[in-house]
Amino acid sequence: MRILLILVLAGLGYLLFWPVPVEPVAYEPPKDRGFVAEFAENAALNTAEIVALPDGEIGPEDLAVMPDGRVFTTSLSGVLYQIDGAEPVEVDRLGGRPLGLKAGPDGALHIADSFRGVMRWTGPGSLESVVSEIDGEPVIYANQLDVARDGTIYFSNSSDRFDPETMGGTKPTSVLTIWEQSDTGYVARATPDGAVEKIATGFVYTNGVALSPDEDFLLINETGRARVHRLWLTGTKAGEREVFLDNLPGYPDNLERQEDGTFWLAFASPRVPAEVLMPYPFLRKVIWRLGSAVRPAPIERGMVIQFDADGTILRTLQDPDGRLGITTGARVVRDQFYVMTLDSPGFGRMPLADMP
Repeated sequence: MRILLILVLAGLGYLLFWPVPVEPVAYEPPKDRGFVAEFAENAALNTAEIVALPDGEIGPEDLAVMPDGRVFTTSLSGVLYQIDGAEPVEVDRLGGRPLGLKAGPDGALHIADSFRGVMRWTGPGSLESVVSEIDGEPVIYANQLDVARDGTIYFSNSSDRFDPETMGGTKPTSVLTIWEQSDTGYVARATPDGAVEKIATGFVYTNGVALSPDEDFLLINETGRARVHRLWLTGTKAGEREVFLDNLPGYPDNLERQEDGTFWLAFASPRVPAEVLMPYPFLRKVIWRLGSAVRPAPIERGMVIQFDADGTILRTLQDPDGRLGITTGARVVRDQFYVMTLDSPGFGRMPLADMP
């Protein structure tokens, strides 16, 4: 009996006091409306072809269209592929963990690498660092980026608190950051003359960013709060920030602007039931101590939406069976529609003519 009591007390002591990296912040999320109205459930992505990466590689997070028309993606291990042919073709080995990709006006591929910051690539063996620190502090979680016509780079840093290179990768680090609700995410700007500055701070897991067609504002996905912000860059509102899309039915990942001025946004997961615990920091800490089996996790139910510069939802395409896994980005390239993924063996592709 005494041994049992000791074990019970030891167990309680562990659940209540054992040190864990998470320090939850109280947050009252808005009620999840679910898949209704413009987000009504459908299976439009069920017809997408799943294109596998070679050699067992996984994680084609984003894609970039180069000035010469080539389409690139990367893998979890940092392999660069050209993907506009029938099968992906290896182009280079970059290492790190590339996330966001964007072609710049100089013809270079710009990369938000979650381990190394912002990188630049112009051909095999040419990878170089563009931004690795700001004001002497390392950029520890670069996520996505966009490049203006003058070469200015806008990029997100998801967390200034948790480093995915030392925390087991981007997926567990994203769960940790969102469960904690710490608002250390930011957006920064790097100009062609080499100056780098933070232009917006205080986000719970900053993610996708995309410039408007006129480059007068920047859209910013705040994954941890299921919303999109608009940061004005020019005009009388320059420097002002406002919520652009709020209380979304999922956690927004990457943003891609199309040539027609519309945007595609991918949801990494629907909102999770564990959100009901967000107002209770102590309980969330206890749950974290219980281990990965009971911690919240993304739900593999793909979803991408298209909206215009006013925030009107134009299309919702879903993968309710989770064939694609965790969806991270979407974009139309010529006559094909691509849907990218976080840690699946490949990505989705369908002819534009087959899109509903």
